[in-house]
Amino acid sequence: MIEKIDLSQVLNIAIEAGKEIIDVYNTEFEIEQKADESPLTIADRKSHQVIESQLYKQFPKIPVLSEEGKHQSYAKRQDWTYAWVVDPLDGTKEFIKRNGEFTVNIALIENGIPVLGVIYAPVLDIAYIAKKGVGSYKLDNVSDRTFSTEEEIIQGLKLPVSEKRDYISVVASRSHLSKETEEYVDRLREKYGEVDMTSAGSSLKLCLVAEGKADVYPRFAPTMEWDTAAGQAIVEQSGGTVVKVDNSEPLSYNKEDLLNPWFIVQHRKL
Repeated sequence: MIEKIDLSQVLNIAIEAGKEIIDVYNTEFEIEQKADESPLTIADRKSHQVIESQLYKQFPKIPVLSEEGKHQSYAKRQDWTYAWVVDPLDGTKEFIKRNGEFTVNIALIENGIPVLGVIYAPVLDIAYIAKKGVGSYKLDNVSDRTFSTEEEIIQGLKLPVSEKRDYISVVASRSHLSKETEEYVDRLREKYGEVDMTSAGSSLKLCLVAEGKADVYPRFAPTMEWDTAAGQAIVEQSGGTVVKVDNSEPLSYNKEDLLNPWFIVQHRKL
């Protein structure tokens, strides 16, 4: 199945969704509250509509599990071999703050494992793309382009990019920094000395590790499957890992409970 999916198809969908988000971003939009008290805007909905309709149009046999969509029961989902796991607007809080650090996340899951991922940051106009057997890539200035083939994507920057540094670079959540994360960083300081800590929003944190700009992203706070699926594909295809804190096994997807356990993203064991 994955061999039949060209990365350019998915990237074009993410870019189209990003344009819908930007149209709202440049207006005085209203903010709603979901049942879990997380914020929701019309940009979330517009992006979802574009992604879901285009995925079903181009890949009608693959179900879509989107944060803003209707979720089927696990009794039905457990039989899925493949599924799209989508966050139409990851980092709604960053969107509301207008700091540009929000993304469109689209991942393809095969038997619970992310095998393809596209993350697009509309304001930054940067895309991170990965596919099993192809690798991970970063592309700049994509909003004015329509991609026709996967070959165009692999002309981009191949990840990771080697960066020499004599300190540990940690990236952490801008909006969800927990006490446990701070304690983890303190332990790194005790073991390695200098630790540089950077804050970032949305799935860009996983992308920074995949790119090589950060060594580790510890997440000791709640996330959902659609927050991490695309980023995990990008990290893993760049040679990194996204593993659970309690047993060091990779995060898995399309579980009965769509809440992720705590996890650590890294390129080298710390």
